[in-house]
Amino acid sequence: MALDQSFVGRTYPPTDPYEVGREKIREFAASIGDANPAYTDPEAAKALGHPDVIAPPTFVFAISFKAAHRVIHDPELGLDYSRVVHGDQKFAYRRPVRAGDRLTVTTTIDAIKSLAGNDILDIRGDVHDEMGELVVTAWTKLVARAAEEG
Repeated sequence: MALDQSFVGRTYPPTDPYEVGREKIREFAASIGDANPAYTDPEAAKALGHPDVIAPPTFVFAISFKAAHRVIHDPELGLDYSRVVHGDQKFAYRRPVRAGDRLTVTTTIDAIKSLAGNDILDIRGDVHDEMGELVVTAWTKLVARAAEEG
C-alpha cells in the first residue's frame, strides 16, 4: 500500500541537543580510516582556522538518521521498516561540525513517491547549533520495497 502523500511537508520537532565530543570525532575518523589531523589534533584544526577539532563530513549521519527515526516509526505514516533499504544520502554544509557543538535536528518529509510498487521516502534533516544557526542539511532517501505477491 502506497504511503500517504499528505505527509509531504510534515515537520517533526527538534531533537534534544547532541553534544559533539572530541573523542566521538576521533573514534568516527578512525572507524572510516581517515587520518586527517584536523579530526584528531586541536592544534592542527586551529592552524586551519577552526576553534577545535572538526568532524568528517559523514559524521552527522549518526545524529540525522537517529532523528529520522521519528518519521520511520511514525505509526500514522505506516512505513514497513522491515522492507526498507537505504537509497541515498547527501549533505550540504554551511560550516564543519566542531567538537563542543550542541546540535539539534529538525526532520521534514520532503517527498513520497511510488515507483513499481516501491515507496520512496525523502527525509531532510536540518541540523542547527545551539545559537539556532544552520550547520548542515542532510537528506536521506529510503526505499520501501514492494510487498511480495503470493
